[in-house]
Amino acid sequence: MIFQLILLAIGFAMLVKGADWFVGGAVCIADRFHIPPIIIGLTIVAMGTSAPEAAVSITSAFQGAADITVGNIVGSNIMNILVILGLSAAIVPLTVTKSTIKVDLPFLTVISVLLLVLGLNGTISFIDGIILILCFAGYIGYLISRTIKYSAQVEEEEITTMSMSKAIPLLIIGMGLIVMGSNFAVDAATEIARILGMSERTIGLTIVALGTSLPELFTSVAAAIKGNADIAVGNIVGSNLFNILFVIGISALIIPVPFASAFIIDAIIAVVITLFIFAVAKFKQSIPRWSGFVMLAAYAGYLFYLL
Repeated sequence: MIFQLILLAIGFAMLVKGADWFVGGAVCIADRFHIPPIIIGLTIVAMGTSAPEAAVSITSAFQGAADITVGNIVGSNIMNILVILGLSAAIVPLTVTKSTIKVDLPFLTVISVLLLVLGLNGTISFIDGIILILCFAGYIGYLISRTIKYSAQVEEEEITTMSMSKAIPLLIIGMGLIVMGSNFAVDAATEIARILGMSERTIGLTIVALGTSLPELFTSVAAAIKGNADIAVGNIVGSNLFNILFVIGISALIIPVPFASAFIIDAIIAVVITLFIFAVAKFKQSIPRWSGFVMLAAYAGYLFYLL
């Protein structure tokens, strides 16, 4: 038990430091190449922190066991919004850019509904996978055009003083520490739970589910604390989009992805909470602290429903 507690502490230390370096490197790259921080959050940060979900789902598809893909992705997306965005907002109110309110959040809502509709027949098929990948490609194209438009409006003197030779290694090493730290933390926490007599199902629904979302958690909280709300919000919106469009899309191109009827309720919950975030952001132009506490309470209720 003592050894596992030490490993758990090491894992969290790696997560904290890794998130700090990762966000610092991402902000520098955004400045250097005149990229809006929200775009960095929606792309580099989102895809980097979604690596655990992508690895689990795509590897499972190659092994012919894609049945865990939808549960992994939908569960992770619910946790991303209710726990990670909720905790970030509870710590520091998060401002939301106009483009996120007008485009990114509505698009995430539509894609969440699309996933639900595609899964109603019980399977995400090869054709469904093509649809998801085409949507992903279209969204990336939109982000590129948005970046070009933004960079044309930015003055050269706004570039950060940190050199790229320092920013890129910070980004890479930070991501490495996040991934390694999450593995350490999940393995240690799982072993501790077994020692304490928790069931495998409870461990899977809590520790393992949280484990694949630890990169998003620490990165978003670190970004929020450092005043980079765009990266915190973009990380969650981008991660959820990446999970649905790319991870499920690629998995469906490899093998039909089963969409069990039990996941319909979870998919509906994912749609409802995305609409909640969209509504709050639209009327408040931010995600205030009270909404963060509401989201955390909602996840507690969802977890009670699961158990």
